[in-house]
Amino acid sequence: MIGKVSTAMLLALTVSVSTVNAQTLTAPAANTQAPAAKVMTAVPAESSTVTHWYKQNVYDPGDNKIGEVMDVLVNRDGKIDAFIVGVGGFLGAGEKDVAVPFNDIRFTNKNNNKWYMVMNTTKDALKAAPGFKYDRNSMAWIPENAPRTTGSAPPPR
Repeated sequence: MIGKVSTAMLLALTVSVSTVNAQTLTAPAANTQAPAAKVMTAVPAESSTVTHWYKQNVYDPGDNKIGEVMDVLVNRDGKIDAFIVGVGGFLGAGEKDVAVPFNDIRFTNKNNNKWYMVMNTTKDALKAAPGFKYDRNSMAWIPENAPRTTGSAPPPR
């Protein structure tokens, strides 16, 4: 009998606490200062998809692979500033990530109509360039010899 009473009291207390918590929670207020988001009815004619670049190989003028695009850096205006290119290493071990200006890579079409990226440099020159590492806390690329940050990530832009 005591077990049934205790179970009933525990159930009543749980329901009561849940009801109080549910009553004190409020939905977040909508941001009334910002204009309503827009939805496009067509894709801009001059646009390109990031998949043209992300995780694509980069070649030298002699058609030798010199790296792979690991990230695409976009500025606040939505324009691509740079690529992070992984160079060297084997299966990711010993690889170095370097920043390359967007305009230093040109896009060429191979015989089979597949676009590929060509950069007027060598693998050795990329290996000698300053390296970067991705800091998950700051959600940014930082010099490879810089200490990682601590704390929470910055707010989205």
